[in-house]
Amino acid sequence: MAAVHRGPGQGVGVRSSAGRNASAAPRKPFFALACALSVAVAARAPAVQPPESSAEPARLAAQSLLIAVATAGARLVAVGDRGVIVLSDDRGTSWTQALDVPTQALLTGVCFLDGAHGVAVGHDEVILTTADAGATWRRTHYAPEAQRPLLDVWCGGGGHAIAVGAYNAYFTSEDGGASWTARKFTAAPPPGARAARTGPSAGAAEHGAAGGGYHLNRIVPAGASRLYIAAEAGHLYRSDDGGATWHELSPPYEGSFFGVLPLPGEAVLAFGLRGHLYRSEDAGSSWRKIETGTVALLDGAARFDDAGVAIVGLSGVVLVSHDHGRTFTLAQQSDRAGLSAAVPVGEAELAAVGEDGARLISLRDAPGGARGAR
Repeated sequence: MAAVHRGPGQGVGVRSSAGRNASAAPRKPFFALACALSVAVAARAPAVQPPESSAEPARLAAQSLLIAVATAGARLVAVGDRGVIVLSDDRGTSWTQALDVPTQALLTGVCFLDGAHGVAVGHDEVILTTADAGATWRRTHYAPEAQRPLLDVWCGGGGHAIAVGAYNAYFTSEDGGASWTARKFTAAPPPGARAARTGPSAGAAEHGAAGGGYHLNRIVPAGASRLYIAAEAGHLYRSDDGGATWHELSPPYEGSFFGVLPLPGEAVLAFGLRGHLYRSEDAGSSWRKIETGTVALLDGAARFDDAGVAIVGLSGVVLVSHDHGRTFTLAQQSDRAGLSAAVPVGEAELAAVGEDGARLISLRDAPGGARGAR
């Protein structure tokens, strides 16, 4: 399996701390996932974990490689290379670095349970938690010997959180990220499937053993109890019970997916390699391909105003829709720097992160063009 790395400007489709493994280099034509095994037996993180260096202060932290961004109340929190975490309290206009971050691993995902409590994950199977909206962080899980990066994390209600990653890595927490249980990820096959597809099964690898299972690239919520996972090799999964059980969706193509964006009702978008974008009106039971006008990897998405959707990717790609994701216009950023994630900060403005750090992107130009970054 290829190494994984989720981020702009590095490899195609996986996330990692330095390259091919937890100590390889960041992905450069887009995020490379590096690691080793999946999950089998539920296991708690060890009580005593090896020491690791903290993130170093950087004058240009907000212009360094950033992979993911989330909201913590009115604050924006973005995470990225070498344990860098930056915070914005003015909707992305300016950023400051969080200086108490106990890792130098590439951070690939971040989410918040409320305005103060959040979780960040990354390479070396590191998991961090915060109780003060990202100002300070505590390490609650760390397993560099597993050589398996975590790629994304979801925060739900009641302290429930799920972290996913390379080779079917799947960890759950019921206490807001203070402790974690490694679980075997399994999914029921798509309706009408005759036989399992070739390749490693969705739950084949045992925790701690290298090389089995698909890379789980992104986990996103859709309402109170529904979740989606975007994975490699055409795999998409849905849970209707908050992650207690999963079933695989019928794949619209065999390439890797790097994101899913739920829309009103049962509609959902799935996107990934080479500009592939698909829309479903029935929660993933069937799919329609949408033309994008690009072959760049698509990695992040956000909703804005009443009907707006923006999808970002490599080469400065911004796809803009004003009809709930039925059609898109390509608005490529002039500097062509890779983008990996975005959140809305206004009716027609995004705070985006990627290869050159954080930026604001205006979406005001009809019929969907972006004015550019500032």
